[in-house]
Amino acid sequence: MMASLFNNIPLMIMLVGALVGIASSLVGTFLVLRGTSMLSDAIGHSIVFGIVVVWLLTHQASGPLQIIGAALTGIFTVFLTELLVSTQKVKKDAAIGLVFPVLFSLGVLLINLYASDVHIDAHTVLLGEIGFVWLDTLPIGGVEVPRALVSMGAMTALNLAFVAAFYKELKLATFDSALAKALGFAPTALFYVLLLLTSGTAVAAFDAVGAVLFVAFVIVPPSAAYLLTDRLWKIFVYASLIAAASSVSGYYLAVAWDVSIGGMMAVMTGVFLALAFVLGPRYGVFAQWLERRRQRELNESRTLMVHLYHHEDGPEKAVENVTMALRDHLMWDPARAERVVERSRQRQLIVQEGERLHLTQAGRNLAREILEPGAKAETGA
Repeated sequence: MMASLFNNIPLMIMLVGALVGIASSLVGTFLVLRGTSMLSDAIGHSIVFGIVVVWLLTHQASGPLQIIGAALTGIFTVFLTELLVSTQKVKKDAAIGLVFPVLFSLGVLLINLYASDVHIDAHTVLLGEIGFVWLDTLPIGGVEVPRALVSMGAMTALNLAFVAAFYKELKLATFDSALAKALGFAPTALFYVLLLLTSGTAVAAFDAVGAVLFVAFVIVPPSAAYLLTDRLWKIFVYASLIAAASSVSGYYLAVAWDVSIGGMMAVMTGVFLALAFVLGPRYGVFAQWLERRRQRELNESRTLMVHLYHHEDGPEKAVENVTMALRDHLMWDPARAERVVERSRQRQLIVQEGERLHLTQAGRNLAREILEPGAKAETGA
């Protein structure tokens, strides 16, 4: 049964894609929240340099040494970036844009000079081909298991263990690094460990989805999850679900349309981001529109309550507290005036007798909250 499971090609492709997405999202969440998500792009390109250097030293094109070499390259990338920023000559975004093209170019140059006959090329590293992950296997317990599944499973477990072990420290270092440093949590060290794991995940993923598509999984699912919730643990859950859903839907759409599987998986992360942007419960466009509409309706009701309260006990009540006066004095067209009156009546803020409008106690209290905030505060005290 296990052999048939691992021989299921579509399942292996989707599972590897989901693991890449989940592993990337675990580390990418903190990069997105820190505002340093583009470091993943820098790392994704600069690991080409680390991969070729490790091959030149060890003649190993994959394995733990490659992961270590790429991780060190990622740290080197950040170190050079910080070094440039410390000169105060360039800003951080410009420093990132200067460092990773240099390392990437050096990697491509070394490949062309010394590794042109080896299965290491820029196209493979950057784009990968997830559709072929089932061909490269290794025996485990007498069963041939895709190598990418093993490596990405290990990286996912490692990233998850790191986040679980240092959850509180990472949370504090992300949102208040000064306090984390004062409490002795070493936020800088945690950040560099996070970058080590990001680099390791990148090199483990490049055979499957490529470094460029890895960047999409690092940035987009956490960004989409952030539009759905403000709770950190929920961001992890939603980002992982979005990554898995992108993998499954991307595979089936790629097969249906005969396009790149990895590319379609990355496109689907963008689709989920767009859905979160539009339909997010708090920050989504639709939710924001509903909130603005609610505030507008509330302000209209408040305006009506204040108007009626001003004239409630005056001799002009019979003239002012009628629907016609709202059109003349508040500059509301007839349809708007009728709409506000009906809404206020349904909320039991007013009662209507023909054209005459009378405040209820709830409507009177609402007007007082606006006109007498100091008195309300004293009453509440």
